[in-house]
Amino acid sequence: MVIREPGAEPRVAGMKEVAAAAGVSLGTVSNVLNRPDRVSPATRAKVEAAMAELRFVRNESARQLRAGRSRVLAYVMLDGSNPFFTDVAAGMEDAADAAGDLSLFLCNSAHQPSREAAYLGRLEQQRVQGVLITPVDPDAPLLGEIARRGTPVVVVDRTPAGTTHCSVAVDDVYGGEIAVRHLVEQGHDRIAFVGNHTTVGQVRDRRLGALRALEAAGLGPDHLVDLTTTALTVADGRGAGERLAGLPAAVRPTAAFCANDLVALGLLQTCANLRMSVPDDLAIVGYDDIEFAAAAAVPLTSVRQPRRRLGRTAVELLLAEATETGHEHRKVVFTPELVVRASTLR
Repeated sequence: MVIREPGAEPRVAGMKEVAAAAGVSLGTVSNVLNRPDRVSPATRAKVEAAMAELRFVRNESARQLRAGRSRVLAYVMLDGSNPFFTDVAAGMEDAADAAGDLSLFLCNSAHQPSREAAYLGRLEQQRVQGVLITPVDPDAPLLGEIARRGTPVVVVDRTPAGTTHCSVAVDDVYGGEIAVRHLVEQGHDRIAFVGNHTTVGQVRDRRLGALRALEAAGLGPDHLVDLTTTALTVADGRGAGERLAGLPAAVRPTAAFCANDLVALGLLQTCANLRMSVPDDLAIVGYDDIEFAAAAAVPLTSVRQPRRRLGRTAVELLLAEATETGHEHRKVVFTPELVVRASTLR
C-alpha cells in the first residue's frame, strides 16, 4: 500500500505509518528492524504484518548514513567477459556472505583507465566500506589517494610496488616456468608465446617465467617466438593461430604457451579449422584453468590459479583493514599449479 495525500504524489509508507497500523511505538518498529530479539514474537509478528500490508521497504541508505558506515563492498574487475574475473568475484561473494550482512557490487573497467577512474570516484562518493580492484595500473596514484581519504583498497591479481594497499596475487613468473618446463619435457624446443606482454604486467611475468624455463633447459631466448596480441580474447587467439600457421615449416613453433585460457581456446579453434592436430602438430598450454579449459574439444592443459580463493582472501584482507586498529598491509601471493590434459600429451 502507498500513502496518498491530497494534492501530493503518492509516497512509500514509512516507519511512522507501520507503527500506527500495528498500534505500537516507533521504537518498537525500530527494534523489529534492528534488534528483533528485544521484541516479543507476538508483537514482532504484528509489526511484520503491518509492513507487508503497507509494502514497507527499509531505507538501508539512511540506516547506513546514521551508522556512519556502509555494508557494501565493490569489486572493479578488469574484464567482465573473462570467466577468470567472475570466478574471483564468486569467491568474494562467498566471503561477503560468511561475514554477514554484506553486499558486493561489481564494476567492469574493461581495461579502460578513464572508466576505472569514474567507477572509483562514484564508489568513494557512495561511501562503500571498501574497494577491491584489479587495476589497469597497480601503481596508479588514484588508488593511493582513495586509501588516504579513508576508503580501504585491496589490489587483486596484481602486486603494487609500494605498501599503500593490501594485495592478493599469484606467482605468475613461476606459472610461466612450469608451463614451458612441461613443454620442454614433452620434447618441444621452439615455443610460441601468445599474449600482450608489452602492456599487461601479469602477462609480462608469465613470459619472464617462460624464458627462465628455457634458460634452465639450456635454450636461449630465440627459442621463444612472440605472437603478440592486442588483447586476451578468443578472437586474439584465433588471429595468433592464423599467423602461426602462416610461418614457414622450418621455423614454425611446435608448441604454444598462451597468456590465458581464452587465447588458448581461440588458438585451438584455428587449429581445428586448419586441420592442425593438437597436440601432434601444435601442443597448447593455457593459463587460469577456467571451466571451459577442461570442456574444450581437446581438453586444455592449463596453469591453474586459485580463483575463488583469491576472491575470498581479498575480502578477508579488506574487512580486516576496515575493522582492525593498527592494521598492517599484507601482500599475499599464491602458488599456481599445472593441470596437464590432452592438448600437450602425445
